[in-house]
Amino acid sequence: MQNPAAKQNSEANDSARSTAGHWASAFPIVEREDISAVTFSLTVRHPLMAKAARPGQFVIVMSHAEGERIPLTIADFDAAAGTITLVIQAVGKSTREMQRLCQVGTSLHGIAGPLGIPTPIEASTRSGAPPTIVCVGGGLGVAPVYPQARAWHDAGARVIGVLGFRNRNLVFWENKFRDVCDELILCTDDGSAGTQGMVTDGLRLAIEAHPETSEVIAIGPPVMMRACAEVTRPHGIRTSVSLNPIMVDGTGMCGGCRVRVGGEVKFACVDGPDFDAHLVDFDDLASRLRRYGEEEAEAMAQWETVCRRAEHTQAASLASALPDARG
Repeated sequence: MQNPAAKQNSEANDSARSTAGHWASAFPIVEREDISAVTFSLTVRHPLMAKAARPGQFVIVMSHAEGERIPLTIADFDAAAGTITLVIQAVGKSTREMQRLCQVGTSLHGIAGPLGIPTPIEASTRSGAPPTIVCVGGGLGVAPVYPQARAWHDAGARVIGVLGFRNRNLVFWENKFRDVCDELILCTDDGSAGTQGMVTDGLRLAIEAHPETSEVIAIGPPVMMRACAEVTRPHGIRTSVSLNPIMVDGTGMCGGCRVRVGGEVKFACVDGPDFDAHLVDFDDLASRLRRYGEEEAEAMAQWETVCRRAEHTQAASLASALPDARG
């Protein structure tokens, strides 16, 4: 007898077949938002994924058949609409390629997930009182911390949001956070929106106002997560961070996402991605993130050369199609 999980996978696979008997993508992009020149969001229709997703989990996507496998934290999911939302920053060859190719009406070639251990959501403290949770997001980290803030809010916790951006032009999802946060502290480096300062300044304000804080969740660049850990350490506040090391398969087989936590080797894909911030070896994480810098730069240079050649060919083709002005 076929088990339920296998049956569900079989049904999902069958839905991806076209009437001609060839494989067709089942992951259409139904909405896109360009947040900044390098940051964009994609809302993808995937009913099974939307139903199964939990806060803190991630997916691995391929934009086309020969594309790189890219791990992305699920920034939002809507089981009723059957969609998940991903927020992407175009900083390398593959993500810049996605920025160009992934438009409404196109489809992603593949999505694997949801992967990783979901964030545990506890409805009450040991005393039985609703917990106070501070959710800190810096830059692109604002997106993946949103499902956690919403989940804690839905569980009855008091949620304090701390969001940080370089300037007001980069602020996104402010209203989404106001809907799920009891208080929201918005920080910008230049003071053009909210409070001037870093997210660590906002975190200090939140802890000062709420010394009863049960947990801090911080997501963003490694240097920002490390700084948040140092802010909470003297207070003994449990602090979790979501780690984003280099990852290939996402199932613990390749070992590419090794991180050191409490002196032990962990795999971010199957043991995380959430870890105790006070135990993470951030120096090791930073070293691993720099490991393939030369290869990434070479891939970017090659891709830009191909793009320039394609644009030149297209321009030449258009020019040759124009009537001769001398005639």
